[in-house]
Amino acid sequence: MKKLSIDHRTRVTKLLIRKAFINILEQKPIQSISIKELCCEAQINRGTFYNHYTDIYDLLKQIEDELQLDFEKALEPLNHIEDELTSTVVIAKIFKYIKENIDLYVLTLGEHGDKLFTLKLMNMGKERFIDRYSNNFKSVSKERMEYFCVFISSGCLGILQKWVKDGMVTSVEEVAKTAEDIVIMAIGTLE
Repeated sequence: MKKLSIDHRTRVTKLLIRKAFINILEQKPIQSISIKELCCEAQINRGTFYNHYTDIYDLLKQIEDELQLDFEKALEPLNHIEDELTSTVVIAKIFKYIKENIDLYVLTLGEHGDKLFTLKLMNMGKERFIDRYSNNFKSVSKERMEYFCVFISSGCLGILQKWVKDGMVTSVEEVAKTAEDIVIMAIGTLE
């Protein structure tokens, strides 16, 4: 029973730290965030912070590692796509994941977000997309397919940014359908 309460306390503490970090990161770059400011925002003492993280960058890395694993799970359907599982369904799952984990947006696409992490996530999606579509377009060179995937990734990223900026009021399914329609039109250029 004692182990369970310690685990719960650890999860709650990390959640408070993470939330405080995201709140501050929305306002200023990571280089300007101090441990003191973070602890004050999270209402914890410095020792508690150092029980879990070595510094602000370790906190960022741990959050990004967790988000990357979750994002990989969101992309998993692309590896096993069947005829009845359309691109809209896959894109909707990814957008739904982002909506449920809006801190991913702040960490990656926000004004002070980690642009290298954004590229890492985009490359994950690009690799899945190339794997999925290369077999369908055997006459398309690898270089052209990569350019196509960069174009699609950037477009989906733009749609995501607009959707978040607009307050995510449009349904996940509708935004995913819009993205898929654009992807389908672009696929016509590969044929």
